[in-house]
Amino acid sequence: MEKLRREDLYSLEQYAEKRADFRTRVIAHKKNRRVNIGPALTLYFEDRLTIQYQVQEMLRIEKIFEADGINEELDAYNPLIPDGSNLKCTAMFEYEDVNERKRRLAELAGVENHVWVQVEGFDKAYAIANEDLDRSTDEKTSAVHFMRFEFTGEMKSALAVGKSLTMGVEHDLYPYTTLLSEKTLAALLQDMTLD
Repeated sequence: MEKLRREDLYSLEQYAEKRADFRTRVIAHKKNRRVNIGPALTLYFEDRLTIQYQVQEMLRIEKIFEADGINEELDAYNPLIPDGSNLKCTAMFEYEDVNERKRRLAELAGVENHVWVQVEGFDKAYAIANEDLDRSTDEKTSAVHFMRFEFTGEMKSALAVGKSLTMGVEHDLYPYTTLLSEKTLAALLQDMTLD
């Protein structure tokens, strides 16, 4: 999947005119790109369109219109666009109660290294988490992580012919799995270069 360039973005003025329609399009696009694992972990799978929306929103909020500032945003967000052999997501642990969130994030220290995907008939592939910077300590994990899941050519081929995809977490205090729906799997397969 191609990375975003400055030429792919709307100017602030253009974006102001197109924002409502663009936002509606992105929300519809994201509908099948969300995977819940257990009661508190949600994986939001990114692609070129979701990242364009994120960049456009950052430029709008920060009122960035100069080339250097735009390039900084692109440099920050482009790594979240899949490259054909992987899926990339923003993973969020969501607890409404502040005290429960603090307690659970402390209990789940290191959990980001135990999130996996599994193509039917293959071994689990564990997330490569937070390549940009550490988001956890020995005392607690972060509520937000950036993850990448790598797929071999054989795994991609198996998915292309209808094998299922399961995602889960292998942690004593958060042992959950979920089988992806056909719609979600079809949406995520768009991120891969299938042979």
